[in-house]
Amino acid sequence: MTPLIGIMMLAAYLLGSISSAVLVSKLFRLPDPRSHGSGNPGATNVLRLGGKFPAVLVLLFDILKGTIPVWGSYFLKIEPLFLGLIAISACVGHIFPLFFGFKGGKAVATAFGAMMPIGLDLAGLLIVSWLIIVIFTGYSSLAAILTVSLAPLFTWFIKPLYTLPVLMLSILIIVRHRENILRLWQGKESKIWDKTKRIRE
Repeated sequence: MTPLIGIMMLAAYLLGSISSAVLVSKLFRLPDPRSHGSGNPGATNVLRLGGKFPAVLVLLFDILKGTIPVWGSYFLKIEPLFLGLIAISACVGHIFPLFFGFKGGKAVATAFGAMMPIGLDLAGLLIVSWLIIVIFTGYSSLAAILTVSLAPLFTWFIKPLYTLPVLMLSILIIVRHRENILRLWQGKESKIWDKTKRIRE
């Protein structure tokens, strides 16, 4: 591993550590998403707590946290395997943010942003897959789990060279959703539009 790769991994982690959910919630005087709603500082929880506009801001920033370091590393001619490590560093920053007490979110949007440089066709497939699953089930977590599970397969058909880095990201996101998987199995998971079931816990 070269010093450049190490620098990019550190930069990705630090960028990922900026919790847009917490900052946007403070800006709009919303409850802290780390201690209200689902307790997850991400766009879905901000949607429950504050509505669409704050949630969209969180979503966009979280996507950029993955896109910027990976795209920058791509133009620096860093090899695909190490691009995967840089993408994972951004997601780990989101999950364990240095600046916010190491209590972060699930990194779904950040992982999606990290995959975007592979191509708009992959991004489109991921978005469509997520939307279809949400529309039919109502579960954001299930949509995230199934979509990232499909991501390596999509990548194999689009740009096989990046299949392994995407697989690495997918495993990280699935592991991060282990509690959601248990709640889904038990029938206790809340749906994306459910604003009353968990919001004031």
